[in-house]
Amino acid sequence: MKTLLIVWHSRTGGTQHMVQAAADAAKASGEVRVVCLPADAAELTHLLDAGAYLFAAPENLAALSGCMKEFFDRLYYPALGQLEGRPYALMVCAGSDGSAAARQMQRICTGWRLREVAPALIVCTHAQSPEAIAAPKALTNTDLARCAQLGETLSVGLASGIF
Repeated sequence: MKTLLIVWHSRTGGTQHMVQAAADAAKASGEVRVVCLPADAAELTHLLDAGAYLFAAPENLAALSGCMKEFFDRLYYPALGQLEGRPYALMVCAGSDGSAAARQMQRICTGWRLREVAPALIVCTHAQSPEAIAAPKALTNTDLARCAQLGETLSVGLASGIF
């Protein structure tokens, strides 16, 4: 059975909700194994054992969250040359924009020679004040449905060999 690896980081719960929606939808087909790991728990063996990836992180200060960046920093060179052509997608939980965090992850995935199979999914919470930024996040059903659709797309594509 092929494996979809979801590596994520969440500080206020928004990204975690996105990941849960995507993972639940990916598991629903029963045709792929879904492994969800916090960024600080993911290891090289997890990357090597997976057939596809979903990377999910919050935007922090208009950039990729530090914990997710540390995941990429820690595993970039050990994985280099071993992941070429594998499919991936991205999710970003953003307070205002999210495109810089998505671009950072895309550049790293380009270095790994991964194949982007869907546009980066950015959910904007519009959190702008210090209180709103630090508060636990609740996402809309519409946003969670978009995350679920991405998870299902990755699962079906991986299982059927499209990716």
